[in-house]
Order: sequence, then C-alpha cells, then structure tokens
Amino acid sequence: MTSDDGNPPAGDPAIRVVAMPADTNVYGDIFGGWLVSVMDNAAGLIASRHGKGRAVTVAMDKMLFHAPVSVGDEVSVYGQITRVGRSSMTINIEAWRRHRFEEHAVKVTEADFTFVAIDDKGRPRPIQG
Repeated sequence: MTSDDGNPPAGDPAIRVVAMPADTNVYGDIFGGWLVSVMDNAAGLIASRHGKGRAVTVAMDKMLFHAPVSVGDEVSVYGQITRVGRSSMTINIEAWRRHRFEEHAVKVTEADFTFVAIDDKGRPRPIQG
C-alpha cells in the first residue's frame, strides 16, 4: 500500500488521532496496544462499510513496528482490502505519524486484520457487495 517514495498512501485516512499523555506507559512512550486499538478501529470501519453491516476481528497478522510514536504526534491510519471471501475479508492497515509541527510523515507500524461479517445473532453471514 505504501508508495515507493515513502509517503503515506494516497487518499484520506480511515482514522486520524493525536497521541495523548494518557496513551503512554510509565516511561512516556506510547503503548503499542493503544496503536493496535486505533488500527483495529480503522480496519473495523472499513470492514463494516465494505460488508454493509457488522463485522468482527478474528485475526491480526504480521504486526511490525518500524518507529515510535510520541505524545502530540498525529497518527493517520490507512487501510486497503486485500482479500474478500464468502464471509471474511483481510485488510492491510498502515499507521503513519507526523510530529505536530512538521509535514514529514513516517510509517510506524503495519498489520493485516481479518474480519468476519456477522448477523444479528453473531453468526457469519455472506458479505454483500
């Protein structure tokens, strides 16, 4: 999904958020779990929109951390559907950070999230679309 020149993917991010002091550990570093949560939220938005209904996370693969996130950094999360099955889909997610007073963005992590579309009773359903 990343462009060859190291810039974030084209288009709007699924989510954009600022890392806050409450998102840190005792050393002042942003928790990796906070970043995973933001990425899962972005992937869920994409999955629900594509599947035209409720979808749940069933797996996360290939999580790689490339760079840290600091308090005050703007985190933009981009996603692209890479596979669609009968009731499941895989979404590649990239998180990019931009220091508050800079224009340059850096990819901080990426992962593949697998979602399953479910009905009102929590059972898998075919993806409509």
